[in-house]
Amino acid sequence: MTLQTAYFLLGLFVTFLLLFIGRQAIYSSFGSRSNQKFFILLAGILGWHLYTWLMTKTGLLQDFNSFPPKFFIFLILPAFIFTGIFISKNKNNTWIQNIPPHGLIYIQTYRILIESLFVVSLVQEILPPQVTIEGYNFDMIFAMSAPVVAFLFQRKLLSVKVILLWNYLGLVIIFSIIILFMTSIYLPHLYKTDTYISTQFAAYPYVLVAGFLMPAAVFLHVLSIAQLKRLKP
Repeated sequence: MTLQTAYFLLGLFVTFLLLFIGRQAIYSSFGSRSNQKFFILLAGILGWHLYTWLMTKTGLLQDFNSFPPKFFIFLILPAFIFTGIFISKNKNNTWIQNIPPHGLIYIQTYRILIESLFVVSLVQEILPPQVTIEGYNFDMIFAMSAPVVAFLFQRKLLSVKVILLWNYLGLVIIFSIIILFMTSIYLPHLYKTDTYISTQFAAYPYVLVAGFLMPAAVFLHVLSIAQLKRLKP
């Protein structure tokens, strides 16, 4: 299996996970309108994938000459804006509470696979060491805690407050990684190296990390926080 295939399959895997969780929430909340709502969800996710792929075909995302990089402007920023608006408008809706709270935690385990692919990308000289677990990216360690935290929360051995803190920590780690990538693009000398992130990482399917896999992790954290804030501590 090639590295490109691995990134693509991981994107496909996370897509199915999101659709599975979304379908459960929809069909337990909307009755006769469930098929319509699920179609909107499916069209939205597939539409975003199509948009991401089309953007890579323009070559625009591989322009690292200006700050911020184009992949941040056209992929990450819109995804974050959508997350903020969507969760804000839906935070009090019933469907959010129909998602098993521990399920939103378990799913974050997929980030272990992302970080594992980063290590392979380092070997293939697509990424520099500082953005992997060999450097300053500790997301794999955080992701390894997800199944343990989810299991303990499911067994009511951890409080809502602890899970909220876990989610906030996850967001902090993600944003630290964004800064890590940004500085590695423009200021690699900060890490005492002249190795830049390859522009290949902004090509498809590597760009799924910035355009889908990372924003999905942020979305799941924010969704979990909105859900937990309605539960009793």
